[in-house]
Amino acid sequence: MNADVVVIGAGIVGAACARALARAGLSVVVLERGAAAGATSARGEGNLLVSDKAPGPELDLALHASADWPRLAAELADELGAAFPSVEYQRKGGVVVALTEAGAEPLRAFANGQAAAGVAVEHLDAAAALAFEPDLNPALTAAVHYPQDAQLQPVVAAEALLASARLAGATVLTGTEALGAVRDRAGRLVGVRTRAGDIGAGAVLVAAGPWSGDAAAALGADVPVRPRRGMVLVTARMAQRVRHKVYDGDYFGATQSAAADLQTSSVVESTPGRTVLIGSSREQIGFDDRLRVEVLAQIARRAVRLFPFLADTPVIRAYGGFRPYMPDHLPVVGPDHRHPGLWHATGHEGAGIGLAGVTASLLCAQLTGTEPPLDPAPFQLARPSLAAHLGGTP
Repeated sequence: MNADVVVIGAGIVGAACARALARAGLSVVVLERGAAAGATSARGEGNLLVSDKAPGPELDLALHASADWPRLAAELADELGAAFPSVEYQRKGGVVVALTEAGAEPLRAFANGQAAAGVAVEHLDAAAALAFEPDLNPALTAAVHYPQDAQLQPVVAAEALLASARLAGATVLTGTEALGAVRDRAGRLVGVRTRAGDIGAGAVLVAAGPWSGDAAAALGADVPVRPRRGMVLVTARMAQRVRHKVYDGDYFGATQSAAADLQTSSVVESTPGRTVLIGSSREQIGFDDRLRVEVLAQIARRAVRLFPFLADTPVIRAYGGFRPYMPDHLPVVGPDHRHPGLWHATGHEGAGIGLAGVTASLLCAQLTGTEPPLDPAPFQLARPSLAAHLGGTP
């Protein structure tokens, strides 16, 4: 078998890239060692956020994604028809809250910096915040409304992108692992080895989320992607009492921290199924997926501070997953400068659901030599902020 591009990973980022490449006229084979959309994409909350990103390249990427997701969701619905489940795209908006005097001014200052970078921001006094979310803790000291924040169902979205990629001619092979590289005499990567045989390719794209480091290593490359564990609580169904995505001001600090130890912040949102998702935690413990009650307890305590009514709300389940963490907190989208023929789309940490579509556009433009949607330079593997974390040329 031969293809123009082999994509390793059938989560939402790999699915989006496969769709973009196939629709650009390239022959695409997607390899997934497990089930499609069965790992990180199945373990998230479906966040499409601009509110948690500081001015800089990631926010630029998120603003492009925010503007593009309504088009992409509508395009998928039109292409796949009413028989395919909805991706449940909702631009519900976000509300970020400070619960202490010490946290109020940093929240306002952060929002003002975002507004200067093009984010839609609305400062709320206590009365306005309680009008947005009547069940919020009335002791809040500051609040900011972000109307661009949105949510979708990540597994359905990943499956929809894969279905669209198939319609454009892509082949998706689940239960198939890339075991190693096929190289030509000059050392260029020209395919991958699998148990079923070699697959030739003009380019190989690693889009395996937290497992991208392992996938790249199998091809002879090192990429500093590490798993960062997170956990989420799910309540019983209830009448809707949380109208937006609501989180405390500590959330941004947790996302940007390089610390390996446990960090928790409160993120609370309702779903179309009338449950409430409660997060979040971050810790670097490798691929240890054991349930940790102390982590769930911290998440629950923080959520009750934000919404006191949750103290009496039953929790029906909890789940955890791994986010692809990069040491400089930016995804890698582009070629591997050390290994001709190798490309990467990984390292989005908790933002991969929201950034999948624009990541695919950025990757596809670089691979096909067309105009990218924004400057790809900050997302290159060769960027200075990653130099200390990379090995040399093979």
